[in-house]
Amino acid sequence: MPGHPDYTGPAGQSHDTHPKAGVLLVNLGTPDAPTAAAVRPYLAQFLGDRRVIDYPPLLWKAILYGVILRVRPKRSAHAYARIWTPEGSPLRVYSEALAKGLQAELSARVGGSVRVALAMRYGRPDVAGTIAAMQREGVRRLLVLPLYPQYSATSTGSVFDAVADTIKGLRWPPELRQVNDYHDEPAYIAALADSVRAHWATHGRGEKLLMSFHGIPERYVREGDPYFEQSQATARLLREALGLSEAEAPLSFQSRVGRERWLQPYTDETVKALGAQGVKRIDAISPGFAVDCLETLEEIAMQNAEFFREAGGETLRYIPCLNATAAHANALAGLVLRHGQGWTEFSPRTARDDA
Repeated sequence: MPGHPDYTGPAGQSHDTHPKAGVLLVNLGTPDAPTAAAVRPYLAQFLGDRRVIDYPPLLWKAILYGVILRVRPKRSAHAYARIWTPEGSPLRVYSEALAKGLQAELSARVGGSVRVALAMRYGRPDVAGTIAAMQREGVRRLLVLPLYPQYSATSTGSVFDAVADTIKGLRWPPELRQVNDYHDEPAYIAALADSVRAHWATHGRGEKLLMSFHGIPERYVREGDPYFEQSQATARLLREALGLSEAEAPLSFQSRVGRERWLQPYTDETVKALGAQGVKRIDAISPGFAVDCLETLEEIAMQNAEFFREAGGETLRYIPCLNATAAHANALAGLVLRHGQGWTEFSPRTARDDA
């Protein structure tokens, strides 16, 4: 009798081999090229996600395909072109390097039974294909780590949707654990603080340290999304680590779209107000992003730096994300090992067994 066509799995997999554990890093995603043709399908997938935009489907589909995807791809492609590197999209380049760094850190701590792989929620490599590849490599325990320090249904929640959609179609799903957030992880906060200190040591210290997080509609928070609270907690912990007051290190939210009210204060309005108040030098950091991307390199380091100058300021200096630094890989490795407790592959004795 033929099997159920909806269930898939690697054929011929041996059940006698020692299973592996896998860490699936997931970031937002990126178009394949800085062109309107490449941006359009990426935006269609991203903005078509009900976790991101929860307007009535028929109404939103008409707006998305009738208006947004006719106009925005060209504009977004221009923005991507400003930050594109010879190696490709910064988000993908840094995410891949971070995955390699985490793999090396975990291998040094627990041996070779933990496999690290990277997927993108939108675009390539996709979640389903990456999990399938990990299954073929013998991964039977899977820890999912979205590269979003603060939880939001629009980001982390969407990653969990993609994982669930994949897992429910597998004939033999792996044992599954998921990391909701790491907004107050001590090693993450310490790495952020050290990156600010290193920036100050090289470039001097600005009058303000602006902490800009990605925005979401205020309505989402009223409906139970913890993102605003967790962003505030990250900002408070970073201030404490650096010995700064709230006035010295304000928090703001960027990247709002549409007419709906988003989390405030808005980053663009904040930098304009600071410039008008006579502030001449701002340092800006984006603690809600694991690696640099369009929103940090183009929106903050370019657009908002220009807004600041136009309002009377002189210099907005952007402090890069943690990216693929050793401190970042070390912080994520500690997070992974804590969440993997009880799985033998994550035990330090595995390193001795592999020797």
